[in-house]
Amino acid sequence: MAGNVGLLSSTLAAAKEENRAALVGYLPAGFPSVDGGVPAVTAMIEGGCDVVEVGLPHSDPVLDGPVIQTADDIALRGGVKIKDVIRTVGEAHAATGAPVLCMTYWNPVDAYGVERFAADLAAAGGAGCILPDLPVEESGVWRAAAEEHGLATVFVVAPSSRDERLAKITEAGSGFVYAASLMGVTGTRESVGREAQGLVARTRATTDLPVCVGLGVSNAEQAAEVAQFADGVIVGTAFVKRLLEAGDDLEAGLAGVRALAGDLAAGVRKRG
Repeated sequence: MAGNVGLLSSTLAAAKEENRAALVGYLPAGFPSVDGGVPAVTAMIEGGCDVVEVGLPHSDPVLDGPVIQTADDIALRGGVKIKDVIRTVGEAHAATGAPVLCMTYWNPVDAYGVERFAADLAAAGGAGCILPDLPVEESGVWRAAAEEHGLATVFVVAPSSRDERLAKITEAGSGFVYAASLMGVTGTRESVGREAQGLVARTRATTDLPVCVGLGVSNAEQAAEVAQFADGVIVGTAFVKRLLEAGDDLEAGLAGVRALAGDLAAGVRKRG
């Protein structure tokens, strides 16, 4: 079974046709529990996310700030396995029809087996992978497997990326480009760095792929700000916070996730 890279591309294109940015939500699998992770991801789509990223929890998530690290730790202590991550992707896609990607560091994929991971993710209906710590120069084996199985390979670019480096990264990627809005780790911030707009412009000069901005967006106002210049707005930490604040009350957490998604979805539609 082929993956859903085509669905990802068409979903992002449809948002552009509507003259708006796409809303991309992120939650780690296995959070707030292995079984509760599926309705949590589904709730983001029900609330208004166009695309979702399911994180593969990692013991040393170098890109992630303390809130997502806390969620990863809860998921790992809850016994989440790679099969649960792939199941979360599959069940969320089956329930909503939306494109669902896996965001993961490279070591778990390598340990699981590159071909096996790509095949299993595609069979579940996954749309692709975001691989924040995989250098383009070392990505050939993964990209070959992803292309064979119909999966996007999304790379991360940062404000520190030089133009020639951006060109190399975007040439190798597919689906979209993940533009980190600032130097640092994920988390909510009072403002989204001014560097983000310049990074989007420099990235667009190298590729026709959509450019989606993440790291720091947490509310509708910030989503609207980023939507003025980006093809997509990526939000993760704010969703995790809603579930953490709900504690053991899963239904309250799901309601919070849906409400936040609705607010953010309204924000990305506020293009001047």
